[in-house]
Amino acid sequence: MSDGPSTTNKKLLYFQQFYSCLLLIFCITLVMGSIFTRQTRLAAEVNPGVALVVLLLGIAWLTMVEGGQGAIVGLASVNPELYKESHPKTYKTTTVAHKGDNLDRYLLGRQFMVILIVFAINLAGETTANAELWGLPQWVTAIFLSGAVAMILFTNMVGQNSAVNSCHCMLDYLNNYFAIFTFWVAMGIEFSGVLHTAYIIQRTVGWLAKQPVESNEPPRSLPMKLFFWGRCLMSVGILGISFAVTIQAIFAGNTKMWDSVPPAASLVLFFGLLIIVGTLEAMQIAYFAVSKLTKSQREQSFFSKKTCQLLFENNARGLAAFMIGRQLAVVACMFFVARISSVNMSEDDENIFGVSDGIQKLFNTGLLGAVIVALLGSIPWRLIASAFPMFFVNNPIVYIFLRICLFLEMTGICSGAWVLAALHAKLEGFQRDEVYIGTAEERAAKGMDDHEDIRSVASHGPHMYEGGPLPQTLEDLEAAEAQLKTELEKAQVHMKYVTAEKDRLMNPSNDLALKEVTTKMGESDEESS
Repeated sequence: MSDGPSTTNKKLLYFQQFYSCLLLIFCITLVMGSIFTRQTRLAAEVNPGVALVVLLLGIAWLTMVEGGQGAIVGLASVNPELYKESHPKTYKTTTVAHKGDNLDRYLLGRQFMVILIVFAINLAGETTANAELWGLPQWVTAIFLSGAVAMILFTNMVGQNSAVNSCHCMLDYLNNYFAIFTFWVAMGIEFSGVLHTAYIIQRTVGWLAKQPVESNEPPRSLPMKLFFWGRCLMSVGILGISFAVTIQAIFAGNTKMWDSVPPAASLVLFFGLLIIVGTLEAMQIAYFAVSKLTKSQREQSFFSKKTCQLLFENNARGLAAFMIGRQLAVVACMFFVARISSVNMSEDDENIFGVSDGIQKLFNTGLLGAVIVALLGSIPWRLIASAFPMFFVNNPIVYIFLRICLFLEMTGICSGAWVLAALHAKLEGFQRDEVYIGTAEERAAKGMDDHEDIRSVASHGPHMYEGGPLPQTLEDLEAAEAQLKTELEKAQVHMKYVTAEKDRLMNPSNDLALKEVTTKMGESDEESS
């Protein structure tokens, strides 16, 4: 008897996971060997022990930053009272994160954390040019060490496997103090104002699209407006300085980019990678934002239906597969962006723009490149996706990117992430969210519907009506009042019908009263239409 398709697929899956785990072990061995032979930048300039600690701490923190983001965004549409008792720490995080505009603030600060962590990991683990190790063939060291493939696979499979669990176990993943601490660090980074240029970009895009971004908070007072726009001005200045220094370093040949690549090509590649990273970042936010909605709410067009079928069928395995493929693409892009933008000055080179040695050392850390990536290639895209998630779910170009990410996962090169995720879930005792709160349809049946307006997840007050946010002009307020009165009258008639039907079932002799109420309900529906 020949094996069935399911058996064949399982054998292929096991083979992919086996060779991916072997490849991961090989990559980790190469990275550790490079550190202890002082062939990474941090190990050479400071100490191998320091480089190892920075690398491991960075990888560990990256797991929480990546997984926590998916969980916070994915739970935005869920009524928090459903898990208040079962997951109190998750409740503490989400009730703050989903209040007002805090979700945008978290996304902004959190993304800069990721970029800083990846740049730190790159500093600690990426080898210097022309690295040699244990007499390995030159093509092996060229691909895995000089080409950074070992670091990319190590970072992706170990640091990003959390995204697999956070796709399905959002409640369990956030239910710890490490997640709370990470959330507040992200909020603190946003409060500093370094990244406020992203808000300007977000509002500009909304204005150009004739869909201005609505705030979930009351209008700011004058002092708060001055504080906000003052930080925006500071952020624009920091971005300008970062651009000037980075472009000067690229054209002077003072970056870590390979000498064979011309400066003009490096600059074009730099901006191209920023666009790719931005698209991939927006996709993640958009897909998690609609993950807890009902099927009818998210499948609104041809491409949104195709997208959601790929992502959410078969217990949403496609969403987890997308996360693995996406992370591989993002990490690879980040490492190349870091190579292009990291300033690398020799002792004979003059300081950029004649700055002091102390400032030049700050330039050499790669912090300026991280600022550019955050403000142009990541955060604005995430904020826009948070405001308009269906735009990315419906987009045919984004659908092509989704297919590419799924293909990268299908190759099996990062299948070790599935193994690590399964071990992590087993150790932590993770369970799917549906075990605790049910599906979106089950929540609706219990009267605990999800919030359809995923940007107003913390807004339970009376400031929303059928047409959107309550207007401010007298004319529009009167129109809204009339609409609400009509809906209230209609609801009252329906309530009488439900009461009469209940009474009929308890007392069959009351059929005549039910018919009278049904007639009134039909007349009310005709008037409303």
